[in-house]
Amino acid sequence: MPTALTFEHPLNERVRTFLRLEHLFGKVTHFVSHEDPWTSRAAVEGILDILAVTARADIKTELLKELDRNRGTLNRIRRQPGVDQETLGQILDDLQQSATDLHNLSGQIGHSLRQDDFLKSIAKRSSIPGGTCSFDLPQYHYWLEQAPEARQQRLSEWMRGLQPVSDAITLALTLARTSAAPREVTAAGGFFQEALSVKAPAQLVRVNLNGSAHLFPEISGHKNRFSIRFMDTSESGRPVPWREDTAFTLTCCVF
Repeated sequence: MPTALTFEHPLNERVRTFLRLEHLFGKVTHFVSHEDPWTSRAAVEGILDILAVTARADIKTELLKELDRNRGTLNRIRRQPGVDQETLGQILDDLQQSATDLHNLSGQIGHSLRQDDFLKSIAKRSSIPGGTCSFDLPQYHYWLEQAPEARQQRLSEWMRGLQPVSDAITLALTLARTSAAPREVTAAGGFFQEALSVKAPAQLVRVNLNGSAHLFPEISGHKNRFSIRFMDTSESGRPVPWREDTAFTLTCCVF
């Protein structure tokens, strides 16, 4: 039986960046635990990508703004009937702790890693296809041939300073993803569109497909409107628009 697939599309630039970083943190976490030198390479590539993303914008400030906005939203609903005060209190504590951990980071995210001569040498060669092979970076080749435990320890040390960022992104995205109930809708002729409230702009659209292994959605939109076009890969493998009515589960995450 085909596995259910969930597709996500950000509706603002802040969430777009958070999703990219979540993807990269997931990549590093996966490969750090493996012993093969090639997986250590993949983990290093993920760390360098995280440093590249966080160098282009003030992610620390954006995360602190998002955590503060979430705290404000939760405090406003605190006195509403039916609210689980214990759970809400725990989430507010988590938000406060995450903000504190971010404040405690010295300078720009990943500053110390950007000053690491070893990582800098790898980053300089990474933009060249095949540029990190053994004759280009003999020190890197030597490190990759060390015991798995030594490599894993070094990778974990590099990630320690980035962990507050990963935790904050996980918390912010979890709150967004669980902020609305999923609903069953139908894309007439394989196409669906919807306007969104200007007063409560959505952050994220989630599409869940059950049992449609040959379909995937192309999603586009912004905070006021989005559209979904389902694409079919069952014939030649080349995507073509799907023309039949298609039922799917939609979640518009507003938090």
